[in-house]
Amino acid sequence: MAVPEPASPFPQIHGHRGCRGLLPENTLPAFCRAVELGVDVLELDIVVSADHQLVVSHEPWMSATICRTPEGRPIEPHEQLAHNLYALPYARIREYDCGSIRHPLFPEQRPVAACKPLLREVIETVDALTARLRLPPVQFSIEVKSSPAGDGIWHPAPAGFLALLFAQLHSLRLFPRTTLLCFDKRILQLAREQEPALRLCLLVEDDRPIQDHLQELGFHPEVLGPDFRLLTSEVVTGLRQLNIALVPWTVNTPADLENIRSFRPLGITTDYPDRLLAMRAKERT
Repeated sequence: MAVPEPASPFPQIHGHRGCRGLLPENTLPAFCRAVELGVDVLELDIVVSADHQLVVSHEPWMSATICRTPEGRPIEPHEQLAHNLYALPYARIREYDCGSIRHPLFPEQRPVAACKPLLREVIETVDALTARLRLPPVQFSIEVKSSPAGDGIWHPAPAGFLALLFAQLHSLRLFPRTTLLCFDKRILQLAREQEPALRLCLLVEDDRPIQDHLQELGFHPEVLGPDFRLLTSEVVTGLRQLNIALVPWTVNTPADLENIRSFRPLGITTDYPDRLLAMRAKERT
């Protein structure tokens, strides 16, 4: 499969969890605001509920940092793992508020009461919004939150997880607009076997050689998504030689955004898409 090339020197703008720096992460308000700002791609995370629903959430539990119980009580850090989404039906998950508490790392974030939405709900809401605003459809970077240690505890094993996701993507006719992201190589290996046309992105957060990761994976994915702090000229040159596109995460400060842009990645994932959009607008004037 050919790796997509940037239509211009400016990279695609990937809104991380919507626009986490501005609105609560992985919520409908954050995704809608990112679309209104003009992102090219929405990045989001999915987990699975007890009744096999695909829920948009970074953790497979209710984070003490951002969530309140259905009764409105803050969740203590020592008890957050007890609020296991894989053990809760979605009707109960929806009763938690994961937007009214401002994330302490994002002082510009505007709190707003919000639940963890379903994947289908996000896609249908976003598509309705882009149609209403007469904008082109956005693409989706969907991260499957999976690890070998979590099988049967926090999520299904890879076959069951992907069966749910692929059924949803087929139902929504979303395959052409989707890139599947994962740190868990088992997910990507099975996805390549079952849906060879689907764009895949291997996520990397350690400083092991990229070639070691690719050797373990067993094939070259269309995209590599490293922590941006791992990037060097040598890494970028090696990826270009392998025809692997680059979409680093999570790049937020103006200085870091400018530095990463110099590597000419396919895209940049950021909590502050407004900052990157302002850079793009300035270049076009």
